[in-house]
Amino acid sequence: MVPMAEKINLSNAVLCALFALWSSGCDNPQSTLYPKGPAASKIAHMSWLMLILFLAITVFMWVLLSIAFIRRRGSLAEHAPVDVGGGHGWVLGGGLVLPLIVLCVLFVLGLRLMSAFPMHAGNHQQSNPEIEIIGHQWWWEVHYLGEPSQQFITANEIHIPVGRPVNIELRSGDVIHSFWVPTLHGKVDLVPGMPNFISVEASQPGTYRGTCAEYCGAQHAHMRLLVVAQGPEDYEAWIQGQLKPGAEPQTEAAKNGQQLFLSGPCASCHQVRGTLAGGSVAPNLTHFASRQMIAGNSYPNNEAYLEAWITHAQSLKPEAQMPDLTQFSGRQLRDIVAYLRQLQ
Repeated sequence: MVPMAEKINLSNAVLCALFALWSSGCDNPQSTLYPKGPAASKIAHMSWLMLILFLAITVFMWVLLSIAFIRRRGSLAEHAPVDVGGGHGWVLGGGLVLPLIVLCVLFVLGLRLMSAFPMHAGNHQQSNPEIEIIGHQWWWEVHYLGEPSQQFITANEIHIPVGRPVNIELRSGDVIHSFWVPTLHGKVDLVPGMPNFISVEASQPGTYRGTCAEYCGAQHAHMRLLVVAQGPEDYEAWIQGQLKPGAEPQTEAAKNGQQLFLSGPCASCHQVRGTLAGGSVAPNLTHFASRQMIAGNSYPNNEAYLEAWITHAQSLKPEAQMPDLTQFSGRQLRDIVAYLRQLQ
């Protein structure tokens, strides 16, 4: 007989694998070869050039190896000098000159590409960032800046308008992370004590997946992010919605869930604007229900995964700061989920 715990872990593994397969087939694959923005397009051109050069040199070398393999050289017993066909020239040209030319060309093109996307604070384009992103183990804290009345905090899901660059300041709250959305831009590191900058632009609406590209601990693979590019009107409507406080519960279950949320451990870590929940060490949940995913964008934002995350977070994402909250009864758990699900 297979123990129940092993069955549950196996089921979780199967669900994660199926979800990974589903997400890999979405319209916007997480790849530099499918650019959806001007910066990513330039990087993709460079990537294609490097790939073509690699393939051309590989084919050339295989041709030479094939010629050397099938060409008759005579027996080892022969002592007459063997004509190697200018072997020293081949070594000098193929082993030194050709690689040097290729690497120099790629180096110059790489420098030009990097100069087109300055990342330092002295760049005038980065002097007034619209968004500040702070990387934590293992989630993303997102601050929308501007006038005091237009500021708010969200997590893991970044919304930007289509057709214009959005300046972003990047910081780390603990260890080194790396912000990377391949379809929109190259990767930029988040180094503790040293702010970095990036300007992201999407050429068409869509949801673009990104990730932390620098190993940062046990759940590095589950530190994902989503960038949602919207038309100007939709983006402005989203901004205005995010500026509002958390929705007041309407159903009896949601009202009970709010009381449990505020009186329990949830309020000491999370914040919901408009309530007494003022925690700052975990994601802001003011408009939690409007987000597509949970747990650092590791699982879909639905009732089943939310219940599992609240009660057994450590089995879904070991070593995350979210503890297992097993003290809630089944009814209490459903009420808390009802409250969170209406925080649009």
